[in-house]
Amino acid sequence: MTPRSITLPASGAFSLVNLRLHRAHLAQTEGMVFDTEGFGLAEVDIADGTITGIRTPGSNQAGADTVDCHGGIVFPAFVDCHTHIDKGHIWGRKPNPNGSFPGALTAVGEDRKARWSAEDVERRMEFSLNCAYAHGTKALRTHLDSVPPQEDISWPVFDTVRERWKGRIELQAACLFGVDEARDEAWFNRLADLVARHNGVLGAVTYMVSDIDALLDRMFVKAMDLGLDLDFHADETDDVGAISLDRIADAALRHSFEGKILVGHCCSLARQPDDKVKSTLDKVARAGLSVVSLPMCNMYLQDRRSDATTPRWRGVTLLHEMAERGINVCVASDNTRDPFYAYGDLDVLEVYREATRIVHFDHPVGAWPATVAGNPARAMGLADTGVLSVGGTADLVLFRGRSLTELLSRPESRRTLIRHGKLIDATVPDYSELDDLMEP
Repeated sequence: MTPRSITLPASGAFSLVNLRLHRAHLAQTEGMVFDTEGFGLAEVDIADGTITGIRTPGSNQAGADTVDCHGGIVFPAFVDCHTHIDKGHIWGRKPNPNGSFPGALTAVGEDRKARWSAEDVERRMEFSLNCAYAHGTKALRTHLDSVPPQEDISWPVFDTVRERWKGRIELQAACLFGVDEARDEAWFNRLADLVARHNGVLGAVTYMVSDIDALLDRMFVKAMDLGLDLDFHADETDDVGAISLDRIADAALRHSFEGKILVGHCCSLARQPDDKVKSTLDKVARAGLSVVSLPMCNMYLQDRRSDATTPRWRGVTLLHEMAERGINVCVASDNTRDPFYAYGDLDVLEVYREATRIVHFDHPVGAWPATVAGNPARAMGLADTGVLSVGGTADLVLFRGRSLTELLSRPESRRTLIRHGKLIDATVPDYSELDDLMEP
């Protein structure tokens, strides 16, 4: 059987019919009928790149061109809120020697010092973004390693890349350094000013150092002074004593911080006693933090053992308990083919598929589809992104799968991408494009 294809009218208004939308992706659901998984048959009217109507089946406007979606599921274009495209695709020249977290830190540090020129970083960023775009991503936040002298290399490169991708992928960047480096106040102030000049996000990796609260205060005060949002890597370990998520929530409440705060990983929370979990999550909810779990990377690194024994836990944080408290939760790609994660392609459908299996985003499906669309868009402060609404931009990903089991059982490599109401022909780049960067 020939695979079915979708063709859009060359111009004018048209309607996508016989498609399935999930309630978690809709700004309004009045009149819609949903199945037990949350999907409902619908029709979507599009004109001049804008969604002009979302309706129940059979009520399309007379005379409008119609495009049959064959009952397939349609998502809004993806939002990937935690990535590392400055590290991406260095595996071929600098693999992780043993799959461990320390092995990743050492390998990346050595490669950064030896190879991360402006040209090298820019080419790998471009490759990564071409992958993300071909899979249906509309917005992406990357962390940029910002330890000397890399900050002066990567931030100008990112500025150039962001301008080049304007209109295709909305790009944000957050600086990344060990929070203990903020003890050097002069250096930290210079970095924060650099981030502000490049319209970035102030970020760091938090550790349970003795002065963690003072260092967080320094970051919060600086973010408020410069009008910056905050983004932290926190507790990427199985150590029950790693409670920096709790400290970040305390700091947010202490400073009455009004900007957006996104916290990634939070792995150790799943190892902590119930009373500590409850106390921390109550604070996180009051402080209005967003949390992103990175299920693929965390399963790769966490609880990896060197004694021929099997890992005993999944490495992910407590997303169900967070969602129950109204905390804005997301999942994202994280690292891609670098020492922190040997695999991945910045395909957010893969992220959602693996999260469904690893974190149990099913039985019920509930609002979990929002973790790769509306929720990360909210965490990034993006309007008209991640939700389908009348008057919103027609940025859609059309799948062949008609139910969750069909959608998540295959890679959906023949998905149809609509951006601004038009089909885009995006193809993932060939790995050979980076061959010369992998040479010794």
